[in-house]
This record gives sequence, structure tokens and C-alpha cells, in this order.
Amino acid sequence: MKIIVCGAGSVGRSIVAYLSRGSNDIIVIDTDFHKLDEISKEWDIQPIKGSSSHPDILEKAGARSADMIIAATNCDEVNLVTCQVAHSLFNIPKKIARIDSSSFLAPQWNMLYNEENIPVDLVISPEIEIGKAILEVLKIPGTSEVLTLAGKKVYLLAFRCQNNCPLIQTPLVHLEHLAPELDINIVSIVRNGRSFIPRGRDIINPGDEIYFLVAADKIADTIRNFGMERTPNEKIIIFGGSLISEYIASRLEQDDNIQSVKIIDEDEESARYLADTLEDTVVIHGEMMSDVILNEAGLPSADAAIAVTSHDKDNLLASLLAKKRGVSSAISLVNSRAYDNLIDNVSDNILIDRSSVTISSILQELRRARLTDAYSLGRGFGELWEIRVDADSLIADRTVAEIGLPKTSLIGAVCRDETVIFPSSSEKIEAGDLLIVFVSTQDIRKVERLLT
Repeated sequence: MKIIVCGAGSVGRSIVAYLSRGSNDIIVIDTDFHKLDEISKEWDIQPIKGSSSHPDILEKAGARSADMIIAATNCDEVNLVTCQVAHSLFNIPKKIARIDSSSFLAPQWNMLYNEENIPVDLVISPEIEIGKAILEVLKIPGTSEVLTLAGKKVYLLAFRCQNNCPLIQTPLVHLEHLAPELDINIVSIVRNGRSFIPRGRDIINPGDEIYFLVAADKIADTIRNFGMERTPNEKIIIFGGSLISEYIASRLEQDDNIQSVKIIDEDEESARYLADTLEDTVVIHGEMMSDVILNEAGLPSADAAIAVTSHDKDNLLASLLAKKRGVSSAISLVNSRAYDNLIDNVSDNILIDRSSVTISSILQELRRARLTDAYSLGRGFGELWEIRVDADSLIADRTVAEIGLPKTSLIGAVCRDETVIFPSSSEKIEAGDLLIVFVSTQDIRKVERLLT
């Protein structure tokens, strides 16, 4: 697939990082030569210097033969004009625009985005999606990743298994005897940086990161069985003033269970803006690592610390400092995959991967299978697909075994009406079923062919 990515900032880089894993021809446009130089050193892309909203720049980038354009600069207006030019002059089939301004995102202006007005096939808001991902993790303390699936009937939860977990060293085949009420499907275990689908004789080790599917009404039982109970997150401190922190704070202000929200921002202008915009959030202007500022913010008594600056090192350092001060939940935004190798060395700190969150918002457009929804998992080892089985589907009336998925992928759950089924190999797939499929990275093309 030939894809033009407009913008080599943090959002554009996160998109390129994911697209580079597949057999895609990627062209990146940006006005900043240094950003283009950095991104071209890291990935095999074609850099084009200039504004993506200019027709001559798009023509130079090969827009006439492009399959998709992703306008992801930090200017909404440039992104919208880029999609208009891509449609009117070059007839690019798929046009995706990054939009950050709440004015453009307001529901009453949805009619803007169509072929008659502004031809955008998909609007994405990476900063808001990152904020949503962080809020989901805050809701279930102890988790490192939370995805809501099938209209909130099913959740994917991830957590790092601690030494006090009552189920460690237990073969999975014995879990139902040890915890009869436990009803989950473990889709992957990450151990020493390697992901695998566990089988019946595999055991859970301390330090394993476990990804599993669970019905919404079974979450509380599952947390108890795995020993994941944590105190609720009521006092929140956010490091860094940004659209992400503004979104998180504005939502937490509406939560009656939250006692306090404080933002530490080193930039005076953005601190003033946040103080004027937010109602109940305390905004503190000062150095994030200053003992005086941290004590003023009440870090030792906080339940959760969230670091969402634009610098990964600052985020990781702030989270480690928060853990050292006794904060139970520390969440860091990671903008670059270069820090993946640190994940297993940052204790139980929670890392939110910008690349995975951003790509999840466009993944449905990238896959050839007809997907209801799709998500990239945080460690980049696989994807979750939601697929509705139509009456004319080739997999209807077949058993799970007969579909023939690779051994490193699986149908994790079947939603049939209001029932959630964790299927065996003999389960027959019916028309109308909603399948939740875990697809490992190396199986994507093969599974697409099987399910298309």
C-alpha cells in the first residue's frame, strides 16, 4: 500500500513506526528538514520537504498513485486543506485527518466531513485517544492496559503478575479447579520481552505481563482471583500541560469519585491557559522535579501520577520519582518505540504507547478484512479485531478449528446476542456472531486472507 503521511512530529512518527512493519511504501511530508532527516534515518521512508497542503508538494510525493493520505500535522487547518487537495486534484481513495480543536470536533459540525464539503473519510484525535486510554487504566487500578470491546460486553485487561498473585506457578489447565468462578481467556503472555499464546500446561510466572479477555460482569471476580486489588485512584497528579492533560483533567473533574486533580506545568503560558480553562483542577507552574513543587502538589499522598509531557525521558523519570515517593499507580506516555526495551526494567510502572493508541484509531482502514473495529496492543506484538459474521461469510457455520487460523493467532471470544463465549476448537460460528480475534503481528496478512 502506498501511503503519504503528512507531518513528522510525534503523531506522524508514531504512525510511520507502525506502518513500517508492513510492506508499505511510505512517503513523509514536513516543512522541517531536521524532522525529516531524523525520521528517514530511523525508518525506510521517502522524505519530501514542503507543506502538504500545496498541490505541487503532493504531486512530488506521488499523490496520483497513492492509496491513502494521513494528514497528521499539528495544524488542523493544514490537515483539512490537505485532504481537500488530495481529493479534488489527485482522487486519493482514503483520506484521514488529525483534528485536535474541540471546535472542529463538536458533534453539531459532523456534516462538514463528506465529499460535498470537506472530503475526510476518517477524523482522528490522537491526544484525546491517549487521554481516553489513560482514563480507562485509572478506572481499574492494577491494570496496565484496558480495551472495551463489543459495546462494553467484553474487556481486554493486561497486568503484570506480582509475587503475591495466588495463581502463580499454576498450570492454566488447573485454573478452573483452583478458581471455579474465574471465566477468562488468556490471549497472550509477555515474558522476557517475548509474546506467546499460552497452552494448558503453561504456568504463570512472577513478572509475566498477562493479556486476557473477560466479560464485563466478571471483572471484579477476576481482579480478586489474581490478587490485583488496589485502592481506588482518587488523588491524581499530572506532569505536563498539554491537550492530553487538559482532556484527562476535564473528565476527572466530572467524576464524583475523584477528590483532587493537580497539574504541574513548566511552561508559564500553557499553565495559565489550563488554569483559566479548567474549573476544579489546581495548576502549579514550576519545575517537575523540584522537591518544593512536588511537596506543594502533595505527591507523597497521591494515588496516581500521570506523566504526559512531549519528552519520554521526563515522563519516565517523573513516574519513577512518583513510585519512589510512594504513589501506587504511575503512568508514563512513551512517544518513541526506542524505549520498549525499558518496559521490563521500570518496575510496575504503566507505559502508554503513543504509536499503538494512535494506530488503533486508523487500523480499521489499513486492514483488508471487513472489521467492525480494531486495536493495536501496547507492546506491539499483535492486534485485536472485531469482525461481524454475515450470512454470506465463508466462515459462517464452520467450527473454530475448520477456519484454520495460524497457531499464533486465535478467536478469543464470540459475542452471540447478549452471551459472551470463550470458544473451544469445536465451537461453531454462526451468522450474526461478533468475533474478537487476536492476531499476532506475523499473521496479519494470512488472517486477512482467511477472514476476507
